[in-house]
Amino acid sequence: MKGQYKETIRVDNLVTGYRSKKGDIVITRDINAALYSGELTCLLGPNGAGKSTLLKTLTAFLPPIAGSITVESKLLSEYTDAELAKVIGVVLTERLNINNMTVKELVGMGRSPYTGFWGRMSEYDRMVVNESISLVNIGNLRDRMIQTLSDGERQKVMIAKSLAQETPVIFLDEPTAFLDYPSKVEIMQLLQRLAREKNKTVFLSTHDLELALQIADRVWLIDKPHGVTIGTPEDLALNGDMSQYFRCDGVIFDMESGLFKICHELNESVCLNGAGPRFNMVRKALARRGIYAAPDGNKDIAIDTSGENYNINGYSVTSIAQLLDMVDRLLTLKK
Repeated sequence: MKGQYKETIRVDNLVTGYRSKKGDIVITRDINAALYSGELTCLLGPNGAGKSTLLKTLTAFLPPIAGSITVESKLLSEYTDAELAKVIGVVLTERLNINNMTVKELVGMGRSPYTGFWGRMSEYDRMVVNESISLVNIGNLRDRMIQTLSDGERQKVMIAKSLAQETPVIFLDEPTAFLDYPSKVEIMQLLQRLAREKNKTVFLSTHDLELALQIADRVWLIDKPHGVTIGTPEDLALNGDMSQYFRCDGVIFDMESGLFKICHELNESVCLNGAGPRFNMVRKALARRGIYAAPDGNKDIAIDTSGENYNINGYSVTSIAQLLDMVDRLLTLKK
């Protein structure tokens, strides 16, 4: 038990990979961890680190090479398919290839563990379907055909279908793939809200690093050299694990914001004075050009952002684009 949250899944000494006649191919080893109700947990790592293999193992699509997975105090291997369908819901990355079915009908398929695939829905089943549609805020899509939906709308429908399954655990594989940024944020906030309000255990793999670091309650970092490291985004940032797992030339982990940012190679210097958003945006634009900009910079080119316009060496310009042009000209003259 963790605070008010209940442990729903535990993995002990888990080794994931693939079995073959030539021997086992191990992807990750010695994972010891737990997932809790009421929490959104994100699985992060570079391509090829084993995220998909781990997710498939936790959802019983792949058997573990070694170790154990316990779900709701029962070994995963002891569940029948029918039993597991009432405990774990899975939302996959693949685009839906379903036509001639309405949103309500597809969400209703989430009730099949209780009714059978062609089973007749009871009043309770219909109530669960309607509530699931309402929770995901897709009531306006209820009678739309699946093929007419956008990618973001389809992803919401699949989440509603998983909710209709009434499982305590929901696993999602790249739920924000194919979506534009506002839709990514909307889906992640929706999953966070469902974990909180419905006390679900929500576990998802994602490449959307910045979103995960801002929304996840807990993060599982995975890569081949380091294995799996688990903690809150803040703890992983402070102890250095976050920057270690995503070490890359030109990218640094910014401890102040708790997010990753591009580290530009700065070959020139200018003196920049001011404060607030205008100062920060000018500094950002100059860094993109490879120019260090700060009050202690080269005073041969002096920029002030505190006035109504931008002042550079006594000249006034109204936009950062004009400012950059002047900096380029002055740097060229200096050479």
